[in-house]
Amino acid sequence: MSTLWVGTSWKMNKTLAEGREWASGLRDHLAGAAPEGVQPFVIPSFTATAAVREVLGEDSPVLLGVQNAHWEDAGAWTGEVSVPQAKDAGAQIVEIGHSERREHFGETIETTRLKVSATLHHGLIPLLCIGESAEVKDSGGTSEFILDQAHGALEGLDDQQLSRVVIAYEPIWAIGEQGRPATVEELIEPFAALGEQYTGKVAGLLYGGSVNLDNAADLLGIGHVTGLFVGRTAWQLEGYLELLRIAQTHLAA
Repeated sequence: MSTLWVGTSWKMNKTLAEGREWASGLRDHLAGAAPEGVQPFVIPSFTATAAVREVLGEDSPVLLGVQNAHWEDAGAWTGEVSVPQAKDAGAQIVEIGHSERREHFGETIETTRLKVSATLHHGLIPLLCIGESAEVKDSGGTSEFILDQAHGALEGLDDQQLSRVVIAYEPIWAIGEQGRPATVEELIEPFAALGEQYTGKVAGLLYGGSVNLDNAADLLGIGHVTGLFVGRTAWQLEGYLELLRIAQTHLAA
């Protein structure tokens, strides 16, 4: 039975108190054990990383992540956080290459490669985000575009390193409040392309982009999808718990 990853990034949301409340509710609900076959993960903002780790506990079945990290271990990089610092705060996952980072903060295929390498070097899990714009989609270039992003970021990794990577396909046109939920039909081809290259080689192939409680089960049914990376639907604990239940039900079907 393959593992289904179900996670959420809080982006630039939640105070320390709100983060602790969400994490304590999840901790109490899980009572030390994730649903069988499901790997939960949560990626708070940097300010809440250590606090969420403290609430969840060192032995939590929930993996904790950060939304970005620099490729250098230390140095004169004002405003940045290194992978060792993220690890020191309790992080186990580093989110890399989200489309918002690429668009607004100059993330490139080269910097994603450097960050993947640094993350693996320090024993953390790289969560590589890839995705195309509406213009690329409309031109029919989705598969080529996302494979270029993935290949560039993962270049040079050996099989053991690659097996620790999680890839999240998040089409830009489906993300955020203005995003349009993708249909199952629209996702079959890109996941077929990703699956041909990476199924059985990486730890997970996730989908993210306007995931909600109405479409989550259908999204998990797409070939090669092994998890969901969720935004707003999971920011309320009740929504996240329901997504875990949906994943568990999918595995039992």
